Amino acid sequence: MSRIGKKAVVVPSGVTATVNGQEVAVKGPKGELKHVLADAIVAKLDKGHIEVAMREDTKEARALWGMTRTMVANLVAGVTEGFTRRLEITGVGYRAAVQGSSLQLQLGYSHDVNYPIPKGIQVVCPKPTEIVITGIDRQKVGQVAAEIRQFRPPEPYKGKGIKYAGEFILRKEGKKK
Repeated sequence: MSRIGKKAVVVPSGVTATVNGQEVAVKGPKGELKHVLADAIVAKLDKGHIEVAMREDTKEARALWGMTRTMVANLVAGVTEGFTRRLEITGVGYRAAVQGSSLQLQLGYSHDVNYPIPKGIQVVCPKPTEIVITGIDRQKVGQVAAEIRQFRPPEPYKGKGIKYAGEFILRKEGKKK
């Protein structure tokens, strides 16, 4: 049995949640998010709590139960606080800047990399070597961070590239004579 799936998701004051069939919609101070549940899962709203349960005890339903509860909890957390992902750029001459609705990256290529910022996501560069991605949808924030990191992943010899803040890069020893 899922231990996380048993816990009800608390809907704080200032947030309105509605369950309409298989769709859970949450509206709060930062915006509105929706999630469509799998057919094997059912959700019900009562007294400021959203409870997620299985329709019937099958292997598929057990696999989806805890994940669905976490997805609903992420909806509530997103509309109340939002999510943030920080990226750090390491390397001589590597830098980033936001210009209009795109992120301009200089990563040692012969050209600049322009990344269009998707709707619902805010990107800020407090320093030329730091990128802060914020939004209410956790999946979108993580996807944008992963796409930006993919332009120049950190390499193991000098550690140059774009890495998540706090990420440890396993370093290798170079050639020996």
